[in-house]
Amino acid sequence: MALRVFNTLTGVEEEFVPRGDVVEMYVCGMTPKFHPHIGHARLFVSTDVVRRYLEYRGYKVHFVQNFTDVDDKIIARANSEGIPAHEVAEKYTKSYFEAMDALNVLHADDYPKATLVIPAIIEFIQKLMAEGFAYEVDGNVYYEVSRFPQYGKLSGRTEEGVMAGARVEVEPNKRDPRDFALWKRAKPGEPAWDSPWGPGRPGWHIECSTMILETLGQQIDIHAGGRDLIFPHHENEIAQSEAYCHCSPFVRYWVHVGLLNIGGEKMSHSLNNFLTIQQMLERYEPTALRLYLISIPYRAPMTYSEEGLEAAAKGLARLRSALEKGKGAQREPTAEETETVARLAESCRRDFEDGMDSDFNTARGLAALHDLAREINRLRDQSGYPDSALAPARQCLIELAGILGLQLEAPATAGTLAAAPFIDLLVELRSRLRASKQWGLADDVRDRLKALGVILEDRPEGTVWKYEA
Repeated sequence: MALRVFNTLTGVEEEFVPRGDVVEMYVCGMTPKFHPHIGHARLFVSTDVVRRYLEYRGYKVHFVQNFTDVDDKIIARANSEGIPAHEVAEKYTKSYFEAMDALNVLHADDYPKATLVIPAIIEFIQKLMAEGFAYEVDGNVYYEVSRFPQYGKLSGRTEEGVMAGARVEVEPNKRDPRDFALWKRAKPGEPAWDSPWGPGRPGWHIECSTMILETLGQQIDIHAGGRDLIFPHHENEIAQSEAYCHCSPFVRYWVHVGLLNIGGEKMSHSLNNFLTIQQMLERYEPTALRLYLISIPYRAPMTYSEEGLEAAAKGLARLRSALEKGKGAQREPTAEETETVARLAESCRRDFEDGMDSDFNTARGLAALHDLAREINRLRDQSGYPDSALAPARQCLIELAGILGLQLEAPATAGTLAAAPFIDLLVELRSRLRASKQWGLADDVRDRLKALGVILEDRPEGTVWKYEA
């Protein structure tokens, strides 16, 4: 089955056919005005999975993610913290990388910043003005929406009354309420750059179009972002980019990630209803948080749930349990046993790919992994089954989980590694106590280990232990 991607522009799943040998992918990144929250994490983990799966499928990917490092909200944060705006951007850009590294999000190939492409932005605006797509009023430059007949083709919002709604600058000097700022005249005390229209700074939308042009070119394969960016941000990107290059489509596949909601509203800094990734990592292992964020398809809206996080942690423990060594017969597997395991791995890979080929459906991908883990555990616990026979299935499980960015090898610290021989000794002691029917002492050993976060499981082939998830 060919890889299919839901394209917001057409409203249907389409076979993925890139323009060339390298998939050019751009993701709208952070405005680093504060620590990233788990709504951000959902976007960046989801797009990381898209990238990883494309690479698994054999595509080379040029992955670009920007930082909008000059913005009204950054300026407001600078004023509240009493530091320059550029220091705010640097501080929270660093926080972003710390959080994403913890969540095993791969680094982009390029991280363009708006403030580093100001000359290119000015040139972009000048060309739009020269060709009649933009006009200047008192140091502000606006894109003239009426000059682009296809405006609204991404969002479907074409009525002027509707356009005047969400996040569109309502200013008396505009020729049309839909017109949007390409360049903003400087206000006292704000960061500003010289331009042909006087000191100022770029509008939000022109920044992304220019950063794409500078890093990927005039047309790209995939443009991703949150669903809240469809209008006006991505709609405006299309208008100015296609006017600039006289080519269409500017983007071949528009990919939008569903929002993470909390208390019935979108989680966001502006609503002050967010949980930072740092806060979540104090309570949950990074891999468990990542699993939670991909537990439903990326396009679906997600509601924050403590129960969902607990379920993800337990699900991760179940996947990891399949990597635990059993105490089956110490012999070479038979041809039939080898074939059984090979069929399991092949079936899992087929189901995983079928799910992921259907618009990167991580829920189906995870279901395939859980099915394989369950079968591995069943065979491992089967009396007389050689544990060594399961190695190919376990390797398949680790590989496919890795495509989702999940690290199944439980994180080991120096302390846990040093404790392992002593835990083994206590497990052996407990087994001897049970053999001599000293049940009370045996239970005491089990309970004391549990209090230290070590869980014992008595199986037909013997007792195994693991750290509590």
